[in-house]
Amino acid sequence: MALRSLNRAPIALRRCTNASAPTRSFPQCLVQAQRWASNGKGVDKDYVPPPKKKGGITHFHAQLYETIEQRVNRERAEQAEYSKTRQHWGYGNVIGSVFAIFGIATGGYYFGTFANKPPFIASTVPLQDVIPPRHNISEANLQAACIDFQDVVGRENVSLEKSELESHSGSSWSSHPSEPGDVPFCIVKPGSTREVSALMKICHERRIPVTAYSGGTSLEGHFAATRGGICIDFSRMDKILALHGDDLDVVVQPAVGWEHLNEELDKSNLFFPPDPGPGAMIGGMVGTGCSGTNAYRYGTMKDWVLSLTVVLADGTIIKTRQRPRKSSAGYDLTRMFIGSEGTLGLVTEATLKVTVKPQHTSVAVCAFNTIREASDCVFKVVGAGVPIAAIEILDDVQMQCINDAGMTNKTWKNAPTLFFKFAGTPSSVKEQVAQVQKLAKATGSTSFEFAKSEQEKTDLWQARKEALWSVMAKGSGDEDAAVWTTDVAVPISRLADIIEETKKEVSDSGLVGSIVGHVGDGNFHSIILYNRKTEYEKTKHIVHNMVKRAIEMEGTATGEHGVGLVKRDYLPHELDEDTVDAMRRLKTAFDPLCLLNCDKIVRVQMPRPGEVDKW
Repeated sequence: MALRSLNRAPIALRRCTNASAPTRSFPQCLVQAQRWASNGKGVDKDYVPPPKKKGGITHFHAQLYETIEQRVNRERAEQAEYSKTRQHWGYGNVIGSVFAIFGIATGGYYFGTFANKPPFIASTVPLQDVIPPRHNISEANLQAACIDFQDVVGRENVSLEKSELESHSGSSWSSHPSEPGDVPFCIVKPGSTREVSALMKICHERRIPVTAYSGGTSLEGHFAATRGGICIDFSRMDKILALHGDDLDVVVQPAVGWEHLNEELDKSNLFFPPDPGPGAMIGGMVGTGCSGTNAYRYGTMKDWVLSLTVVLADGTIIKTRQRPRKSSAGYDLTRMFIGSEGTLGLVTEATLKVTVKPQHTSVAVCAFNTIREASDCVFKVVGAGVPIAAIEILDDVQMQCINDAGMTNKTWKNAPTLFFKFAGTPSSVKEQVAQVQKLAKATGSTSFEFAKSEQEKTDLWQARKEALWSVMAKGSGDEDAAVWTTDVAVPISRLADIIEETKKEVSDSGLVGSIVGHVGDGNFHSIILYNRKTEYEKTKHIVHNMVKRAIEMEGTATGEHGVGLVKRDYLPHELDEDTVDAMRRLKTAFDPLCLLNCDKIVRVQMPRPGEVDKW
C-alpha cells in the first residue's frame, strides 16, 4: 500500500503546486499530495514531468521527482526480492507439508491396518517372532489371587508350606536339576472340573502362570514352575467315576494311579495295560503319552484313551469325544492333548479303554554273555512273530545293582539279561515259552528259567520293577548323589548298535550307569548315577551323545518319558524347525497368554547365549 502511494505522489504534488493553488507552501502541498495518493486520487496517466531548469521552482520539482523516483525504484527492487524469497520458502513449505502428510498417512495406515490383526498370521510361529510371555507374578497380585482361590476350593486346600512347595518343583530322580526359581508361590487343590475352571478363570484374568501336578513321577522337568505362579495339585481328584464293564471302558479323575485302577478292575476280571512305573497317575500318563513294559503287546497310552475332559487356559471346559470305540467326528482333539504335558489344557477326567485279563500269564528270564547277544535275541523273537506280552532288557551293571540292593528274593547273574512276559491261554503260553527258549539258545543264552507258579512269576518280574530304585540305592550315602534317567527309541534293527555305543561311553566315563529297556519296540533307558557338584556336565554330555545317536539312526529323543525341559531343544533336529514352529502355533492358539506349563515342549522365548548344547 505504501508503494502505491509513492507511485501516485508526483502527480498529486504537481496538482497541489500548480497555479490554481499558489498560496500553499510546499510542505502543505506534499502532505496533501500524500493524502491524495493514499486515496487513489490525482493519478494522471498522460502527465510528463517538465524539463529540468536551473533556478526557480521547476528545478526544485525535478529534484523532488528524482528523489521520489529513486525511492520508488528501491521499493520495487526490495519487493521483487521479497517475492522471490517468499516463493522459495513457499516451495520448501509445500515439500515439507507433503512429507508431513505422507508420514502421518503412512503411520495412520500402519496402525489402522495392523492394530487389530493377530500377532501371527502364518501357519507356523518361528521362535524369533514370538513375543515373550508377560505374566503378573507380583506378590500383591498373587496374594490377592490366593484369597480368590480360597473362595473356590476352601482355605484348607491352598498351601503356602515351604516343604510342600519345594516337593512340587522337582524330584531327586528327575534329570532336570531343580533351580531356585522353579518353586511355585502356592499350591491349590481343586476337587472338581468346575473348580479347576474357576481357578483358571482367576489365573487368566490376573495373568498368573500355572503348573499341573498329579503323581510327580515324571523325569524331564515336567512340573518345574519355571515362571513361578501357582501349582494346581490334582490329589483330591482321585476317584473312579464310572465303570462300564459291558463296554470295556472306565471314567477316572487325573489323580487315580494305574496300580490302584488295576486293583479295582481286577474285581471284574479286567485290566488297564499301560504300566509306566510305580506311583504314576492317569493325569501325568496322559500328559507324557507314556507306555511301559506292556507296550509291545498292547500299545502305548494314546491307544487306551477314548475321551478327555479338559479345562483350557481361560477356564473353558471341553470334552473331546463320546464313549464309542471309534469316531470320525472332526479333529482328533483327544490325541492332541495326549503327550501335551499340560501345555494346552488341564485334563480333569479321562475315559479309558480296558480289556479282559488274559487267561494265563507267565514270565521267563535268560542271561547272555554280551549285550549284543541279548539285543540280537530280541530282534529274532520279534522277527519270528512270537505274540509275547513284553520283552525287557537289563544289562550286567543293572543286574549287579539289583543284587547289591537286595530288593528281590533271588540272586541273579551279573550278566545282560532278558525278561519275557507271556499272556494267553495255558497252551498258547506254553508254546510261546518253547519258541523263545529255542531262539535264545540259538543266540547264545547261558541260562533260561521260567516261572512255574504265581509266586515265581512275581519274584522274577520284580527285578525289572526295582531297576531305578536299585541304582539310586548305590548313592544313598552321598548327599550330592543324583540319578539321571533318560530314554530314546530307535528302529529295532539299530537297537544293538546304540546300546553297545552308549554302554561303552558310560563305562569309559567312570560313572555308574545301567541300561534298561522295553526293547520289543526299540525303546531303552539309561540310568546314570552322578555327583551333582562335580559330575553334572560329564553326565549331561553322555546323555547328549546318546540322544544324538538315536536321532541320527532315525530314532527319537524320547520314547515314553516326554519332552519337558530337558529334551525340547532336540525336537528341531528330530523333526525340523517348521514342525516345531507348527507345534508352537498350536500352543499360542490354545494358550495365547502362555499360562499353562510355560517353557515345556517348545520354547516361548529365545534362549540365552550358550544355553543350548551344540549339535
